[in-house]
Amino acid sequence: MKERIQRVYVPMTETGFYILFCLQEEMHGYNIGRKVKEMTGGEVTISPGTMYGTLAKMDKDGLISFVREEEKRKIYRITELGYEILHIELHRIERLYKNSRGEYRNGR
Repeated sequence: MKERIQRVYVPMTETGFYILFCLQEEMHGYNIGRKVKEMTGGEVTISPGTMYGTLAKMDKDGLISFVREEEKRKIYRITELGYEILHIELHRIERLYKNSRGEYRNGR
């Protein structure tokens, strides 16, 4: 994996995380926004500017790829590189959660 990509995306912003997480299924920006709102009980909303800026950047960096266009909406899906970054971030979040509960690697 390119070190630059990992440095840019890890740790991820909450918005970046949710977008990449949602794109484990083919989806367009509007549906990502709806799914994130549903997943978070309305606590996280992604503005159109943030959504489409992040999608463009992730596409350019190879974390997601354009699949097709339907009714003037671009549909994307996560790539292998995107899965690698998502896995690293999920592991980081799990570690943070465990540490916050007093669980450490040395078995404490």
